[in-house]
Amino acid sequence: MLFNSYAFILAFLPVATAGFFAVGMYGRRAALSWLLACSLFFYAYWNPIYLPVLLLSIAFNFRAGTWLMRLAERDAPRRSIVLGAAIAANLAMLGYFKYANFLIENANSVTDAGWEPAEIILPLGISFYTFQQIAYLVDTARGEIRIRSLLDYATTVSFFPHLIAGPIILYRDVLPQFVARTVRKFDHANVALGITFFVAGLIKKVAIADWIASYATPVFDAAATGTAPTLIEAWGGALAYTLQLYFDFSGYSDMAIGLGLMFNIRLPVNFNSPYKAVNIVDFWRRWHITLSYFLRRYVYVALGGNRRGPVRRHVNIILTMLLGGLWHGAGWTFVVWGAYHGILLSMSHLWHGLRAWLGIPALAAPSSLGAWLARGVTLLAVIFGWVVFRAASFDAAWLVARGMFGMNGIHLPDILIPILSPILPWLESEGVTFGRTALFFGVPQTVGIIGLFALALLAPNTQQLFGYGEKVDVAEPRRTPIVAETGGPARVLWAPTRAWAVAMAVLFVYVLTQLSDISEFLYFQF
Repeated sequence: MLFNSYAFILAFLPVATAGFFAVGMYGRRAALSWLLACSLFFYAYWNPIYLPVLLLSIAFNFRAGTWLMRLAERDAPRRSIVLGAAIAANLAMLGYFKYANFLIENANSVTDAGWEPAEIILPLGISFYTFQQIAYLVDTARGEIRIRSLLDYATTVSFFPHLIAGPIILYRDVLPQFVARTVRKFDHANVALGITFFVAGLIKKVAIADWIASYATPVFDAAATGTAPTLIEAWGGALAYTLQLYFDFSGYSDMAIGLGLMFNIRLPVNFNSPYKAVNIVDFWRRWHITLSYFLRRYVYVALGGNRRGPVRRHVNIILTMLLGGLWHGAGWTFVVWGAYHGILLSMSHLWHGLRAWLGIPALAAPSSLGAWLARGVTLLAVIFGWVVFRAASFDAAWLVARGMFGMNGIHLPDILIPILSPILPWLESEGVTFGRTALFFGVPQTVGIIGLFALALLAPNTQQLFGYGEKVDVAEPRRTPIVAETGGPARVLWAPTRAWAVAMAVLFVYVLTQLSDISEFLYFQF
């Protein structure tokens, strides 16, 4: 079931929320039992055959966590063995469903073994709930968390707003909310803010991401069949995909936060204006924040972090990002994308160390020219990474990248002939041609790309706009404006007022009319 579907919005969500607070009158455990049942139904709606996989994963990890709690204080060697075995079991399950056919394909290409691929359908969300439970096992072994109720644990794991595509939650942050008695009490402020977040995310997905995808998909599909996009086509496709992924993932993150609030659960922020980043380290503090934290805390630190010298530190960074790339998908393009970002991160840390040694000051205010130049360089590096991330193969990625450097030729729309007439002879002598551009759609695409980049780079994000993290007082909605990162206060700040309610209702009705062609969120495939 998709968040952006009529079945979810008009049937599942109203029943789930109304039932949660109605059943909650009989106690917290009754409310959580209802929420667990709804979450399992939500998961099974896509494909019931994989519900047992989720349930088995929950049961196994809860039992392993219980064992680790008993060993945590008195038997460190056995605790390490149990922890290692439990993590290995989780990775084995993830490896079978996600990477078995990838390994078979590579074995066939190397040895000509001729093994037949297995008929495996990747269970939705398996990467997310597997990593989440690995974090639980590690934190339990460290004595940082203790969960004794299977109901509390199962509800936390399967909570449908984050089950399919994150955020990857830490139990020490979220579990206290589930066990609090107030979780079953209807909170007007949380519901109002939650609906606002949900509608904002729905607009990003349906009205923006799905629309801009119509300009990205033809370019990458053509490259997958061997068609070489020219300069303007390649850049148009790469920029459109950069924006599609941004608003698709940002939209899901907003909807997840909004849905959590409707049940009095405050999920962590997972997306914080990543295209405003001034370097690649800053980018990974803003993009998929919970995954970045997981990789840093549970992979990079486990590899030794920066405790074994500078060379080992940079090796660990690259290895961590290699694993992060492989987590995104069973394909060498994802591995290379992860290695690419690992190298960029390593170079960024080297530069910061060199800058400190040379005494070069850091960037000035976020609105300074230096900061904007840094944003531009960082964004260009990210865009070229997205080309590899999106492409169906290395050959397709190479065709798009060649096009971005003009190596596939420069073919411009004939609408530009009057504008370029003074230099037309020189352009033609340099091999520039004019005519119909099959993979570039002219003014609408250009205006859309410019407008959406302006929105991503200049506007306050939804956390800033809606004041997420503050307790909203329905009786007194006024509050101090949030300062946007690009300088100056946010001009419009949400408050639970009649004007905002009418505005969001109008937008909600509009976006409902656009749901005829439902598309999955991009991170569902991971």
